[in-house]
Parts: sequence; C-alpha cells; structure tokens
Amino acid sequence: MLDQLSSNTQATFQWLSFLPWLILLLFVLPFIGVARWLRTYPTWMWIGALTVSLLASLLTILSSQWILVVAVVDGLLAAIVLLDLTFLCLSTSDGLRATRELPRTASIGKPITYELTLENKTFTTIRGAVRDDVPEHFRGEPDQHRLNLPQLARVTVGRRLTPLRRGAFELQKVYVNALSQLGFWRRFVELPVESRLNVYPDMKQLSDYALLARTNRLSLIGVRRTRRVGQDSDFERLRDYSRDDNYRHIDWRSTARRRKLTVRQFQSDQSQRLIFMLDCGRMMTNERAGYSLLDHALNASLMLAYVALEQGDSVGMLCFSDTIHAYIPPRGGKNQMNRLIQAGFDQFPRLVESRYDEAFLYLSNHCKRRSLVVLETNLIDEVNSAQVVDYLGNISGQHLPVGVLLRDRQMFEAADHPDGERENMLRAAAAAEILCWRDQVIRDLSHRGVLVVDTFPDELTAPLVNQYLEIKAKHLL
Repeated sequence: MLDQLSSNTQATFQWLSFLPWLILLLFVLPFIGVARWLRTYPTWMWIGALTVSLLASLLTILSSQWILVVAVVDGLLAAIVLLDLTFLCLSTSDGLRATRELPRTASIGKPITYELTLENKTFTTIRGAVRDDVPEHFRGEPDQHRLNLPQLARVTVGRRLTPLRRGAFELQKVYVNALSQLGFWRRFVELPVESRLNVYPDMKQLSDYALLARTNRLSLIGVRRTRRVGQDSDFERLRDYSRDDNYRHIDWRSTARRRKLTVRQFQSDQSQRLIFMLDCGRMMTNERAGYSLLDHALNASLMLAYVALEQGDSVGMLCFSDTIHAYIPPRGGKNQMNRLIQAGFDQFPRLVESRYDEAFLYLSNHCKRRSLVVLETNLIDEVNSAQVVDYLGNISGQHLPVGVLLRDRQMFEAADHPDGERENMLRAAAAAEILCWRDQVIRDLSHRGVLVVDTFPDELTAPLVNQYLEIKAKHLL
C-alpha cells in the first residue's frame, strides 16, 4: 500500500515538474499560428517575458519547491500576453478606415502633395506607424508616419510623391503597423484604398516655349528664326517691332500714329498636316539621362505638336511596335493636344521587333492627304535600317518624310577618344566602323528624298522644331 502511494506521489511530482514547461510551450505556440494568420509578431517585450518564464522554469530543475510558483507565474504571463494579443486583433480588424486625397494627374519628375487620412472607430488608442503605398518608379516622402490615434478620432498627414516614370499607376493599399496596448505584439494591417494616378510627360517646356515666343526669345532654347522663301501675302495683325524683324515689314503709318515702331505680321500656310510615327520597339529601350529613347522622342514630339497647333496645322500620332498601339487622326485645335498626350503617356518601349510594314500600311490606309510624316526611331542593325530606308523612301512622293535618328552618345565618345590601352583602341575602331555605316544610311535616306534629323536624344527638341520651321519657311509641304 505504501509502495503504491509512493509511486502515485512520484508520478504526480513528475507531472508537476513538467507543468512549467507545458505552460511555457503554450506561451510560445500562439506566435507560430497567429503570426502567419493575422500577420502579428512579438516585440522585444514578448521576448523579455519569454526569457523570464524560461529562467523561472529552470529553477524547478534546481529545486522542486518552486514548481507551483513558477507555474502560477507562467500562467499569469501567458494569460496577459494572450489577452493583449486578443485585444489588439479585435481593435484592428474592423475599426480602422483610410482615405487618400490624391490628384488624378501628375507630371514626370514633378512632386505632388496629397493628404492621407486614418480614422479610428474603436474605443482604444492605436499606436504605431502608418505608411502609404508607393508604386515602383516613385519616391514617397516621408517613408512612414508615427501614429498615435485616440479612440473615435481621425488624423490627417501630408505626403509628397514624386513620379519618376510616366504611365498609369494604381495605389491600392495603406499599411498600418499597430502596437498592442501592453506592447507585447505588433500587427501589420493592410487597408484597401484604391487610387489611380496618370503620370504625363513634363509639359513645362510648352509653357516655356509660349513665354519665349511672346517675347521673341526662342533662341534661348535653340529655336532659330528661319527666313522665309518668298512672301506670305495674308495679313494677320500689327505688333510691336523687335530686333529680329525685317525692317521692310514696318508699317510707317501705324508707327507715326502710335509713335512706336510697328510691323505687319503675315499669316503662314495653315491647315497642313503633321503625323508622328513613334517606334515603341526594342530599338527605343536604351536610356539616356534617366529616360528611355522613347521618352525623349515623345517629349520632343509633344513640343513640336504644340508649335504646329499654334501655327494652325493639324497634328496626329501613330504608336507602333509589333502591332499598332494607338492612332490619333490629324486634327487641329487646342483639344488635339490633350488627345496626343492621352495617347502617348502610357506607351513604353517593348522588347519586340518593330513591324514597319504594318505601321506604314496602316498609315497609307488612314491618311490619304499629303502630310509631313515624322518617323522617330533608332538604327542599330542593317535589317531594320534597310526597312526604314525603303518605307520612308517609298512614301516620299505622296508625303514629305522626315527620319529622326537618335544617336548613341557612348558610341560617339568612344570613336572620338581612341587614346589609351589596346582595348580602347579596338572599341574606338568598332565604334568608328558603326558610325560610318550609320552615315551611309543617312546618305541613302537623303538620296531618296527623306529629310533627316540626326541628333542626340537629350538634344532632340530644338533640332526637330527647327526642321519643322524650315519646312514651313521653304513651303516644302
């Protein structure tokens, strides 16, 4: 009988000796399941409480008298931590609301400011941090905001977002990093807040052109005045004399009456048509100054479109790669500028071969009248260059073709600086051979009646506008 009682007592003691470790195990298990399901993770306080429980459990190995005390301490800690976890999950599940006051449009490289509002509909204070969604190719400032949101209150923070790439983007979520009331847990909450943002090319160059045109200072941006061949006979208006005006256009009667030099301004040929053909294939994927070749071509095209629309011409656009992506028929008026921007702002270079045959066939089917056709592309191999020469040369009778060929600055620099090691000499020789081939392609285009604009991507705007003004001055169209 005594042996049986002794064995039962020993079994009970062994079970009690495992009790702190069982409680410690129950103390750790919530982390494994909750962290994956609720995206809730322990803080340093949780780790500290776990360390205290672990040290207290080790005391039971040295002395069995501490078993019940340690079990009670572990149980209290587990209850407190689990209660803190439950309270955090309940307060952040449905009690948070977020709204975002974001503009619908922005310009590339130009920061925009907006407001992010977070509302707490629970009866507890939510502490932690909040961070807004920042798409790729964007820069958001600040990275996150400290959060101390009282119960039944709202907070609004100001943010600054800088787009580094044009296109259509979506901001989908707001991220909250909430700290529990006792500080044992930290939960990451995603609040769905969808906003659409269209990033357009920088249109500041258009306002700069308009300002300089009004003050007759276009030479500051590289646009030169072109002397007209012949004389435009349609009188438009009288205006003040500037130093660049022809003295033969001075209206002496108006000058005497106003006591100020006044010149007659004549209308140029209007209602002519200009169509841009933007190559969106693999040859436009190279980058210069942080922008792709297509970005530089689009910016220059929009600038020339603005100038042509101001001249009273009709402007259209065709974007293509291995298929036709967008086509805007040539039209005039101020609204046409918005159509061109909408058609080109979300066009990006694709790693595919450009189908010039489909592009020029589409052009011939949709544009019957004589137009100024501007093809903007990059020549890097003989196959594509042969197609460019053929198709531009074939339309020279019906239209006036202009080939815009973008240079590779690194290749020109390598050919201009052959000094140095043997490797540099070989690189310079290869670059010179490619440039000679490229120069032959340009001569072939010229022989077939194609006007050529050969320049670096970041210097394209002024030569392209000058070429257009020269065409208008010589009445080539």
